[in-house]
Amino acid sequence: MEKQIIPLKKIVVIGPESTGKSTLCQQLSDHYKASWCPEFARNYLLENGKDYSFDTLLTIAKGQIALEDAYTNNITSNEYSNSSQLLFIDTDMYVLKVWCEFVFNNCHQWILDQIVSRKYDLYLLCNTDLPWVKDELREYPDHDTRNRLYNIYEDIMINQQVPWVDIRGNSEERLSRAISAIDTIL
Repeated sequence: MEKQIIPLKKIVVIGPESTGKSTLCQQLSDHYKASWCPEFARNYLLENGKDYSFDTLLTIAKGQIALEDAYTNNITSNEYSNSSQLLFIDTDMYVLKVWCEFVFNNCHQWILDQIVSRKYDLYLLCNTDLPWVKDELREYPDHDTRNRLYNIYEDIMINQQVPWVDIRGNSEERLSRAISAIDTIL
């Protein structure tokens, strides 16, 4: 019997800091028994120091793409895998674009080119209705800044072609909303 090839679906989780992106990726990975690609920036900044420049964000962007590609290749090259043909991605180039423009009022052309060339199946935009949680890398604890950032992401989502869903509510509501959206594209 010939194995049926199921195309990989890539679901990106984006939004301002401290909106539950990594938690949601982990929950979805557990629910669907699928892989998730973590945010490259977190480990990079923890290893190299939290001070960053405009050029550092290009390095982070390239690291994020390399990490995503490694996860994609691992899933698509494993013909005997029993795992789901889903990949959850914590952060993409839209996040790097917002980060560059918000902090430096400029964005690397390489990041913009990646936005145009990369293809995804669904975006989950995490809302700011969760309390901000302090950690050594987070920069924007005030609600007004977090909402401004959310509005930037929402505007991007409205003006691009990939389906997207606003993820809000408590942890259970967020997970339920995400699962419903993912089930519609499967």
